[in-house]
Amino acid sequence: MKPKRTNKRLKRLAKIEKAILGVLREDRLKQFNYKQISSKLGINDHTERDMVLQALASLRKQDLVEEPERGKYRYKHSDHFITGKVDLTSKGSAYVISEELDQDVYITPKATLNALQGDLVKVLMYAQRKNKKPEGEIVEILERARTEFVGTIELSKNYGFLVPDSRKMLVDIYIPKEHLNGAKHGQKAVARITDWPPKASSPFGEITEVLGNPGDHEVEIHSILAEFGLPREFSKEVELEAESIPDQISAEEIKKRRDFREILTFTIDPADAKDFDDAISFQKLENGNYEVGVHIADVSHYILENSTLDKEAVERATSVYLVDRVVPMLPEKLSNGVCSLRPHEEKLCFSAVFEMNSNAEVLNSWFGRTVIYSDHRFAYEDAQAVIESKEGPLAEEINILNDMALKMRADRMQHGALAFDRAEVKFHLDENNNPTGVYFKESKEANHLIEEFMLLANRSVAEFIGKKGNKPSGKTFVYRIHDDPDPDKLRDLGTFVKQFGYEVSYTNSRAISNSLNKMLNQVKGKPEDNMISKLAIRSMAKAIYSTDNIGHYGLSFEYYTHFTSPIRRYPDVMVHRLLQHYLDGGQSPSKDHYEMLCEHSSDRERVATEAERESVKYMQVKFMEDKVGETFMGTISGVTEWGIFVELRDNHCEGMIRIRDFKDDYYVFDEANFCIVGDRYGKVFQLGDNIAIQVKNADLEKKQLDFVPV
Repeated sequence: MKPKRTNKRLKRLAKIEKAILGVLREDRLKQFNYKQISSKLGINDHTERDMVLQALASLRKQDLVEEPERGKYRYKHSDHFITGKVDLTSKGSAYVISEELDQDVYITPKATLNALQGDLVKVLMYAQRKNKKPEGEIVEILERARTEFVGTIELSKNYGFLVPDSRKMLVDIYIPKEHLNGAKHGQKAVARITDWPPKASSPFGEITEVLGNPGDHEVEIHSILAEFGLPREFSKEVELEAESIPDQISAEEIKKRRDFREILTFTIDPADAKDFDDAISFQKLENGNYEVGVHIADVSHYILENSTLDKEAVERATSVYLVDRVVPMLPEKLSNGVCSLRPHEEKLCFSAVFEMNSNAEVLNSWFGRTVIYSDHRFAYEDAQAVIESKEGPLAEEINILNDMALKMRADRMQHGALAFDRAEVKFHLDENNNPTGVYFKESKEANHLIEEFMLLANRSVAEFIGKKGNKPSGKTFVYRIHDDPDPDKLRDLGTFVKQFGYEVSYTNSRAISNSLNKMLNQVKGKPEDNMISKLAIRSMAKAIYSTDNIGHYGLSFEYYTHFTSPIRRYPDVMVHRLLQHYLDGGQSPSKDHYEMLCEHSSDRERVATEAERESVKYMQVKFMEDKVGETFMGTISGVTEWGIFVELRDNHCEGMIRIRDFKDDYYVFDEANFCIVGDRYGKVFQLGDNIAIQVKNADLEKKQLDFVPV
């Protein structure tokens, strides 16, 4: 019997150790003697109190507890603080991402100090044990990422709650009756957090705007805008400043610029585009070479630094393209009018002009301000028809440029550039913005033609400023950078795609890009195409703006910037200003100001991308609303402990089959193998598998599709 008793005692000791850690973690900076700890644990028995002492001695040996004074204990921490941003999990714990550490810091649910997603916080680091992830507790919230949230109102007699839409906002906001501002039960609204008392489980707030009834299209789109802090309109002050800008170009201004009005110039854009950032000019030179001009709207001429318009553009940093509308960076007077390179109008531009031979090699380049006249406007489809038929408007010029673009693209690929040509999901909308169909927008030669010449201009401008001989110039500039892929993510991708017969090489940078391109080419048109392309993109680092140039991995460029879209991206405006500053012989300005703007622009770009995705998810659910009960074929695109995500083959709409909706067995999540496995019969549902589903539910409020297996 002795071994059993010993075993039982050890188990009890382990439980007491765990309980002690829980008590000390709650008040990590306080010291307690063993009697106080026993009391907190509800232990009064003399024998068990002895076990508390034994447990404390064991925890000291494990370096989890320290004894600053004889007989007094506290949870061991490092007296080391870091700052970082909070990333909450669905379980209430968090990770703090800090530039001070290589790893994220884990925070238990009890140690988050009511921090919310994205908050800037101060973290007290705990003593780190070998081979364990860093852990700490949030001791101060330095800056709230946001204080306004969108959600649904739930009313009681004397108060209400706003239940937030965001999955990362894990608490409801308490709204006193006097701060409901007319919001009714079930309506969508925006609430601002006004206070969060120390012992309150929910923050207190007030309703700042009632959006309307859930399910209404305008209400749902406005909810997305409010959720991501995106404005619906420009202030009167901004609009007035925009309206004061003259439509006509003065003769005096034209004299200051290189004149391209007599040289053939045209635009190629989407059929529904209203803001035309870029145009191409083309002429044959007497020496047999070609002159190709990449002409970009000269937004910086119209928006003066630190003006009201400029401050608004800085704040927005980017235009946002939702499924049914654009939230522009600039007012319509500029974006669709004065700055837009519309056909048969004279426009002011900032240009990169290249002398090139038939092999698409650049022999000379020139950068500066110009005036142009666009002779023709092509939609991508029109230009594509000219390329395919070799007939139509400007057929000779378009086909010469297309041949050059194909050579430039082939050269990029040969030097290690990646070819992510994923089909973009688009919706046919009726006059009430209801989706009537789904179509896929694919890049063809006409798209690549424009892309290659824009890439040439971006790279050439970056080299012109950033390079001196074969070395960096040291001049302050705004670069678009893209880091090498994360090796762990690449290995995970390689492990996964192996089951489909594809291979990812890790030997060096060129081998990685070559193997990825080969895989992306092989997977085209297959059921797993979209999913593998998505996973490959996720294995890449995110491209950002920075004054520190590390090159662009995805494009395989040593120097790269964004010069070609100043109507919709603020970094391009900065690039134009800096380029003109250096052309005028100016000295290199301080990096700090530009780096701050780069970080802000990168953040706003992330927000815009998330908002765009959310609007697509909403439209997908709206499209599937009348298809509840119908059966579709799909591919498993994600596996979690709650169920599997399935992307439908016909329309790329994605929904979830919950574990509980598999009725043939009890399924268990196998994280290592991206699958769920039946406990009784061993049936496996794995990432990439084809599966027939039935649409169970389409929830517009949650932007969520629920499927069941067929």
